[in-house]
Amino acid sequence: MTMSSSLPRYAVIGNPIAHSRSPQIHAMFSAQTGRPLQYERLLAPVDGFAATLQAFREAGGLGANVTVPFKQEAWALAGPRVSSRARLAGAVNTLWLRDGEWHGCNTDGVGLVSDLMRLGVPLRDARVLLVGAGGAARGVLQPLAEAGCARIHIVNRSAARAEELAQAWAAAALPGPTRVSASGLDQAASPGGWNVVINATASGLQNAAPQLPGGLYAPDAMAYDMVYGARATPFMRQAEADGAARRADGLGMLVEQACESFFIWHGVRPDPSPVLVTLRAALLAEG
Repeated sequence: MTMSSSLPRYAVIGNPIAHSRSPQIHAMFSAQTGRPLQYERLLAPVDGFAATLQAFREAGGLGANVTVPFKQEAWALAGPRVSSRARLAGAVNTLWLRDGEWHGCNTDGVGLVSDLMRLGVPLRDARVLLVGAGGAARGVLQPLAEAGCARIHIVNRSAARAEELAQAWAAAALPGPTRVSASGLDQAASPGGWNVVINATASGLQNAAPQLPGGLYAPDAMAYDMVYGARATPFMRQAEADGAARRADGLGMLVEQACESFFIWHGVRPDPSPVLVTLRAALLAEG
């Protein structure tokens, strides 16, 4: 990517990275806010994240988004200079230089909550089923709790991994009334159903849905898939068949977490709505 080297330089680092829509998103944020910047994709070798980040810094890099598989490595690199939500997530997706050192935050959970609010989903006192116990699930626990969810039940193909995440949450001794529990996928159902069911697994990337039992959804419940695409994801189709009144994919979460990163870097919060409309149209055209 060739741009003026005089512009403030930002990037997204991952492997793979060619599919990333972050440069398009931040270009639209830049135009909207009048903050010129250079934003590029950087492909890092699987064992070369730190070296790639250092080379980016030496070339004038000021901040970076971090995607798969480097979020935990970015968290370790930032060390004690991470936000509370990144500390609890054990992962960093946003880095910025301050006083010559990298600082880190995790904006994924904020992005999810913001998108659920945009969709009109009430989270205060909500009963939430969180499917998956990996980094994506870990990153959204605190923002969901801060939004006032009454209960978050984590389910995973490996029940032990779900229980490990619930125990880590309990050990953090966070204030608030949110109750966090865990089980295997086969125990995902609950009397009365869930108000929100969030798929935090990557099953959609394999064109599959998690192996969930039926009867999961309360009246007017939302089924939310962190994966996005031109058409309804396998999880969204599964949820429709199981009676979920509302369904959404994760494109809004992608835009909202990028909006939070932009705010961290530039101190101004762009309007995500027109960016989401543009990206949705592009997805439909591609599909």
